[in-house]
Amino acid sequence: MQLNHIANAPVACATGRTIPVIDPSDGQPFDAIQRSGAEDIDAAVRAARTCHDTWKMAPAERGRLLQRLSAKILEHADELTALEQRDCGKPTRQARSDALALARYFEFYAGACDKLHGATIPCADGSSAFTWREPHGVTGHVIPWNYPMQIFGRSVGGALAAGNACVVKPAEDACLSLIRVAQLAVEAGLAPGALNIVTGYGHEVGDALARHPGIDHISFTGSPAIGTLIQQLAAERHCPVTLELGGKSPQIIFADADLDAAVPAVVQAIVQNAGQTCSAGSRVLIHAPIYEPLLERLGRAFEALRVGPAAMDLDAGPLIRRAQQQRVRDFLSDAQRAGIPTVAQGIVVDEAPETGFYQAPILLRDVPVQHRLAQEEVFGPVLSAMAFQDEEHAVELANATRFGLVAGIWTRDGARQLRMARRVRSGQVFINNYGAAGGVELPFGGVKSSGYGREKGFEALYGFTTLKTVAIRHG
Repeated sequence: MQLNHIANAPVACATGRTIPVIDPSDGQPFDAIQRSGAEDIDAAVRAARTCHDTWKMAPAERGRLLQRLSAKILEHADELTALEQRDCGKPTRQARSDALALARYFEFYAGACDKLHGATIPCADGSSAFTWREPHGVTGHVIPWNYPMQIFGRSVGGALAAGNACVVKPAEDACLSLIRVAQLAVEAGLAPGALNIVTGYGHEVGDALARHPGIDHISFTGSPAIGTLIQQLAAERHCPVTLELGGKSPQIIFADADLDAAVPAVVQAIVQNAGQTCSAGSRVLIHAPIYEPLLERLGRAFEALRVGPAAMDLDAGPLIRRAQQQRVRDFLSDAQRAGIPTVAQGIVVDEAPETGFYQAPILLRDVPVQHRLAQEEVFGPVLSAMAFQDEEHAVELANATRFGLVAGIWTRDGARQLRMARRVRSGQVFINNYGAAGGVELPFGGVKSSGYGREKGFEALYGFTTLKTVAIRHG
């Protein structure tokens, strides 16, 4: 049984209740986590506050601690991979990639600790002015289940580097790797209370975290609906938030594109993590002159895809839980009723247990722009294709959703690349590639209903600090 992690110690929750941990590959429980409540969040916040008020050190020393944590993560990468694989249903390659990315996040932010500078400001004679960047204090982090290690790294890594103490609420479906990382942080030398993990359900623990008056900043990754609730709760006490709320990201492919490069990238961008990716390229917009031949190529690629248990390390593993599997099936049933044609789909292998949460990747064509498949986040391996006539039409389709997280643009025309990059409303734009899941150094976040604020890269450190201006009259 897994316990909470508060002030560098394993702690049972005050409620005495637990939540079973389910293996998505076979649908069977294999462990349990704490079903915590508001009392446990309060204990974690108090530990974090005590740590922040007493844990004073030079930024370079803080960087050395984070570098030691990065090294610990690398040392235990195989163990973290195995935990993530069973807890989340990720194929081995994906789980290991996430563990290595987590180590890289802490390596990056370790090096940034002593480089977060203020500025001097020109002013009148006899006066001097400058700015300091100071940590918020205690930051709250609500981590989703699709990429627990990666999102922990980009969120908590930046917050710790900036000098905050953290209280983390992982998704109840994906806690094991983060609890282990918190244990490794103790070995690396982090002070008691610098990093606290409290598990439980969102409506109990997440709600308590968002409401707690001792939280000075909240970082949330999840659905727009829950993001709205987080904002409302935080607004009651004027607590700043950083929100990443998903996407309906387009891959825009022009007739002059390098299709040999585009096809595998488009397929990978929707199949990775069984499509359970905020930045998944879930819409492919294809220039009309190449619509039919490109759909044929994509169809062949989809037919070659194989889905099965995480340990088999195939193209995709199971979805995270039964409810998510049913959600994807509901979308596909709606598509069937609307007469949306299927181009091709992959195969769930015979070795996959019937009790697992599997969904074969599927490619649909001629999806109407207002259909929910073109507007809502499926969070499964479902790719919707539609044709565009010209550049203007492509921009119209790309911007036709409430989301704006990532976009991919495929064309050899340099002027068109820049025109499209400017006109597509998106937090990230990739040209002749699609790499939203990588790039620790690249600021990440959305516009419109995809949220606001930025994580990843150096930009994240600005969000995890507050700016203080000092003005001196010295004559």
